[in-house]
Amino acid sequence: MTDILHLSTFLKRPMYDLDGGRIGRVQDLVARLGDDPHPPIVGAVIKIEGRNTFVPIRKIGGLTDGRMTFQGKRVDLRRFERRPGEILLAEDLLARNLINLVRGRLIIANEIEIAQIDGKWEVVGVDPGRRPFFRRILGKNLGQRVKAEAIVDFASIEPFVSHVPSARLRIPYRKLAKLHPAQIADLVEQASHEEGEEIIEAVGLDRELEADVFEELDTEHQLEFLQSRNDAEAARLLARMEPDNAADLISEIDQDRRLTVLENLPDDFQRKVRQLLSYNADTAGGLMNTDFVSVSSTSTVGEAIAAVRSSNVPVASLQSVFITDEHGTPIAVATLGALLKARDVEPIMNVADTPLNYVHAHWDVHRVARKMSDFNLIVVPVLDDKDTTMLGLVTVDDLLEELLPQGWRKEFGMTTVEE
Repeated sequence: MTDILHLSTFLKRPMYDLDGGRIGRVQDLVARLGDDPHPPIVGAVIKIEGRNTFVPIRKIGGLTDGRMTFQGKRVDLRRFERRPGEILLAEDLLARNLINLVRGRLIIANEIEIAQIDGKWEVVGVDPGRRPFFRRILGKNLGQRVKAEAIVDFASIEPFVSHVPSARLRIPYRKLAKLHPAQIADLVEQASHEEGEEIIEAVGLDRELEADVFEELDTEHQLEFLQSRNDAEAARLLARMEPDNAADLISEIDQDRRLTVLENLPDDFQRKVRQLLSYNADTAGGLMNTDFVSVSSTSTVGEAIAAVRSSNVPVASLQSVFITDEHGTPIAVATLGALLKARDVEPIMNVADTPLNYVHAHWDVHRVARKMSDFNLIVVPVLDDKDTTMLGLVTVDDLLEELLPQGWRKEFGMTTVEE
């Protein structure tokens, strides 16, 4: 069984020479970040006569018994300088926020665990629990009696490196991309502003993912990050959001900037946003998405499915296909499930639900909620006052987001750092 050693065991402890003489004090251990799941330890920072120097791991013995011994012939007294890709375990990781990529949460590194694997010393885990604290105040033996917390494997950890003076260190996009946008948004909200910027920068390599994450952020964080972008950059990001979400955010931007950002949006998207801005935010018109799929009542099931496949409508709005008469008036709806179960040649009206349940743009969110609840609707169309034109649709996720109180994630502990 591999013995796990604690970083705190070595910090501020003496390093001895082979004759037992004290030559300096251990300040930190140095690891190299890269593709290895467990970063190898490349050496230690030792303070000798007031100067921090570097001792490579090959010249260090005694780690297993906690007494570091210098096994070389001569100590290089040049001042330590961090090389690209190197990270200091105590300075950069200990007591700092780290990303747990398995749970999509932030944890605090109360202890760093190291072990010797196949002859190499590696960083193998992080202890976010209370055990390191009790070990420090009660001593090693008493501290071990405290109930052990789960040590998080370092392979599932990603450190923030914005504070590390090395331009080559960045959070890998490919790791964050495995998380759901809502999880990434939670990480941003848990983190400091600098750490949040680092996450946003990483996901910015994928413009669609960046927009998805941005939509999941609370308004406070959205505005915070928009402030650091110029009007064109802000418009580029907003244009990748859903029109209703973009409209909500534009209405929150400082008034002296609002029009400029709006005018930087693409023409078609700008038209949709301007339409949505004409409604109160807490009405069906303010909640609705203006993108949907509709077909003629003379269509077949196969034609309706083809229309779904060829559309650019967001997936959340594709739960239903709306059916219009010869005048373009919406008269019925067919759910995606009903379409997939029917034969392609079957007339769409054979699988349609009638009469059409709908809301009006001026209805408040509570009236919309009652309508959707009474008829078990995942989406509901929004019609004009004459009931002749479909303006858009409200999805259940947008409705829930409006009905839930601001800061509900914090109230339920969903944006707290785990310890």
